[in-house]
Amino acid sequence: MTDQNVVLIVMDTARARECYGLVEDEPAVTDEENSLLSTESFTSTFTSAPWTLPSHASLFTGTSPSKHGAHAGHKHLNETLLTVPELLQNQGYETVAISNNTWISEEFGFGRGFETFYKTWQYVQSDTDLGRIARQEEGFDKIRRAGKALFDGDPLTNIANAVYGQFFRKTDDDGAARTNAWIEAWLGDRDDSRPFFLFVNYLEPHLEYRPPKAHAVEHLPAGVTYEEAMEVSQDAWGYTADTVELTDEDFEILRALYRAEIAYLEEKIEEVVDLLKAEDEWEDTLFIVTSDHGENIGDHGLMDHQYALYDTLLHVPLFVHGGPFEEGEIDDLVQLVDLPPTILDVLDIDAPAARDQFQGISFHPDADETREYAIAEYIAPQPSMDALEKRVGDLPEHVHTYDRSLRAIRTDRYKYIRGSDGTTELYDVQVDPGETNDLSDTHEDVVADLDTTLDEWLDSFEQADPTGATTMSADAKDRLEDLGYLQD
Repeated sequence: MTDQNVVLIVMDTARARECYGLVEDEPAVTDEENSLLSTESFTSTFTSAPWTLPSHASLFTGTSPSKHGAHAGHKHLNETLLTVPELLQNQGYETVAISNNTWISEEFGFGRGFETFYKTWQYVQSDTDLGRIARQEEGFDKIRRAGKALFDGDPLTNIANAVYGQFFRKTDDDGAARTNAWIEAWLGDRDDSRPFFLFVNYLEPHLEYRPPKAHAVEHLPAGVTYEEAMEVSQDAWGYTADTVELTDEDFEILRALYRAEIAYLEEKIEEVVDLLKAEDEWEDTLFIVTSDHGENIGDHGLMDHQYALYDTLLHVPLFVHGGPFEEGEIDDLVQLVDLPPTILDVLDIDAPAARDQFQGISFHPDADETREYAIAEYIAPQPSMDALEKRVGDLPEHVHTYDRSLRAIRTDRYKYIRGSDGTTELYDVQVDPGETNDLSDTHEDVVADLDTTLDEWLDSFEQADPTGATTMSADAKDRLEDLGYLQD
């Protein structure tokens, strides 16, 4: 085993097209001075699910949603599978998680293997944590004292939460600055006798898009002010249910704000690189930046990241630095489930039980096997039709077509999507990367081929059958609904 550190960063909701400049007339967001351009970039990387909970479960376990069982029908990663932080903790690593997304917390099964789990939305924690953040953020100490005073009486707990919520509600930063302040303090204080595994989930590209003004104006269409952009509706569920109307110009503005969020976040990731360099850890670190899923911003008649398995949701960036990885671009098919076996290969960790569990294929430069296809699953709709109806009222007929599960298989040439309602779609992604021309009626042989391969893949492993009801706290439910995740 090597003593190399591992940093795994997830840019929540960042799709590949913005990071790589894959759309005509839309250059890559990544700045020419950014360290991400000095990495090995895997430009054909795909996630296993189009939203946070199942995608992160796949990333942590190296397995598909059908195998790990965490999805809209069972919102918890059960303890039946080994996770990357557990594996590294067992090898003597210091394991640290920083999460800006409520799904990624102990409550939903993601705490296993982490010695430290810092959640940026929990502003009233121990005096130690509060002291750390207070040193980094102007004005925080005043709010802390007010909040602690309110907490002296239990009946005032909700008032205290409201004070903190108002102080920290998303404006132009959704936790990245606070996260980096925590990382800086942790790196400076830690005992460096052990290597570390640091996992970070940044939330900036997630709805709502409210980037810093300076970043927004760089990307907004000519003649559109920041104030005007902030007035454009970002009600994804209203748009889906036809209660909110958005024009092409509105979506152009929303895409600009989304790009600005990614640009801002890439600056924050660059800060982490600088922090590692300042502590002389950069050269000894396997540094990985990716995303859990993408986003529809009017694409395919949808907003947010639900109800579909198009590449706008599945095609994600992947940048790797350190170990055997060098600067350059690789266009081989890769999936996020491939990261766990690759990390073990780089660190020279055997872990046979974990390797038996993994469905991913290592993309270590010395690995023999390459991926022939990528698989993605959407086990159940999130939000459900009932939850959506509670929010927006009676649903148009077309919305009920989303009440189904989906699976997709993608090769270098074709993308096949199969629904539990009997629907099929086929796209030639080489000539139609936007997936606009369904070929399923004219390419029946390709459909049959991919359909068989998908069934063979499903038959190749035991699928999860999670039992027991999953529950969440009222606070978690409220935070998730603030992010747009409607709950039943």
